[in-house]
Formats: sequence, structure tokens, C-alpha cells
Amino acid sequence: MSLSTDYEEKKSLLLLREVAEMITYKIITSTMYSAKSVLQISTENKLPLSSTYKKISSLCKAGILSVERASIDDNGKKVLYYRSKIKAIEACLNKDGLAVHIRK
Repeated sequence: MSLSTDYEEKKSLLLLREVAEMITYKIITSTMYSAKSVLQISTENKLPLSSTYKKISSLCKAGILSVERASIDDNGKKVLYYRSKIKAIEACLNKDGLAVHIRK
């Protein structure tokens, strides 16, 4: 196994671990096909608002979520709408190692 293969497998495992975490899973699946605000995501998935903000921030830094648009609400505050860059994840584990395919 080469060094780059080791790196790719570790990267794949980290991604799978992150996606398997319940809050991440709910955020990604909630935003796969339509952009939503943090409040919409939090309410729809019954997640604490503070945890939702924190997780969305880390998912944006990781390149899993992106801001699709921004608007101004009735109180004059800026509202960002997030959308998942991931449409599907497929993982295959066999004697040759781990392969993860991400469809964007």
C-alpha cells in the first residue's frame, strides 16, 4: 500500500465518520436538494440552534456545505441559505482497501 493510498483511505474514513455523526447526517440530507437557513435546518430536524450553527460552520470549512444565497429578513438581518455539495456517498470495503465515491 502506498503512502498516497494510506492518505486517501484515512481521508475517506474521516469523511465517513463525519457523515455518520447524527447532526451532520441530518444537515446534509436536509440541504441536498434545496438551500435552507440555519433556523429552517434546526427546526426541521429538531436540532439545537447553537449546535446547528457550529456544525454548519465546520461543514462549510470542510467544503461539504456552501452558501447558495443570502437575503434580508423582516427585521433587517442577513440570512444565509446553505446547500449540501454532496448528493450521494457510496463506500466499498474489500481486501484491497476502502473506496469512497462522492457524487456532487
